[in-house]
Amino acid sequence: MPSGSDAVSFESATERFHLLVDAVTDYAIYMLDRDGRVASWNIGAERLNGYSAAEIIGQPYWRFFTAEDQQKNVPARILDEVGRHGRFEADGWQVRKDGSCFFASAVVHKVADRRGRHIGFVKITRDVTERRQAQEELKASERQFRLLVNGVTDYALFMLDPNGIVTSWNAGAERIKGYIAQDIIGQHFSRFYTATDRAAGIPAHALQTAAAEGRFEAEGWRVRKDGKAFWANVVIDPIWGEDGRLVGYSKITRDITERRNAQKSMQEAQTRFAHLQKMEALGQLTGGVVHDFNNLLTVISGSVPRLKKLAANDP
Repeated sequence: MPSGSDAVSFESATERFHLLVDAVTDYAIYMLDRDGRVASWNIGAERLNGYSAAEIIGQPYWRFFTAEDQQKNVPARILDEVGRHGRFEADGWQVRKDGSCFFASAVVHKVADRRGRHIGFVKITRDVTERRQAQEELKASERQFRLLVNGVTDYALFMLDPNGIVTSWNAGAERIKGYIAQDIIGQHFSRFYTATDRAAGIPAHALQTAAAEGRFEAEGWRVRKDGKAFWANVVIDPIWGEDGRLVGYSKITRDITERRNAQKSMQEAQTRFAHLQKMEALGQLTGGVVHDFNNLLTVISGSVPRLKKLAANDP
């Protein structure tokens, strides 16, 4: 038996514990007896579940569960799990007094007395509805982004890890480069470069530049799965984590072979046209010289008889 002073200390500690629990408003913290009936109720539980202590103490905790969970006997299964393993934790929908639902993160612990006998349970619940909504919105946004990326076929859009290993692959990348996702994910992106570029260290230089300057953009020859080369416009952007660490790269590649060929054809046509213009100008110049020379010859020819006559009179 504890001494008088020990009993006072225990009562004092118990009172402080109750004061502490009652001061918590963000968490519902309450006790259940071995049958799952509410034995204590803090202010956080009243705020979260809507019941006052007088309304809920002595009532089964099943009423916090949805009708579907009650039909599946979820509340009893939880207590059985805690009785066997000492702890249960899960997220799920719970019901307030007014019938509205909230998404809760709940932890249930087994409670034993000082002799180790099982006397009940303690349940801690937190409303995480906003967090779940944010997660669902993020998932929906990610799904939409994946659908958008996978719907793009004119551009190869894919991700690299910090070492240049391919971690994602869209339909455009498959169409342009010829690899399906299973072929290329986990492989190094340098295989898209020519042997000459790989020997020159261009893939590594591209990643280093992107990390150092925030972006890398260039044009050059790239190689498809079947070994054929195409002229590509490439943009690489670094991806930074919240802690400032480099977590990878996004890479966008476009096949601009036709545009390059068209530009090359246009340049060749412009070169030929400039050459023709030069030849035409030279022809015009030559024609003018010939015309002037002919005029000079005409004058000379017209003067020959007179020169002959003068020469006859003056040997």
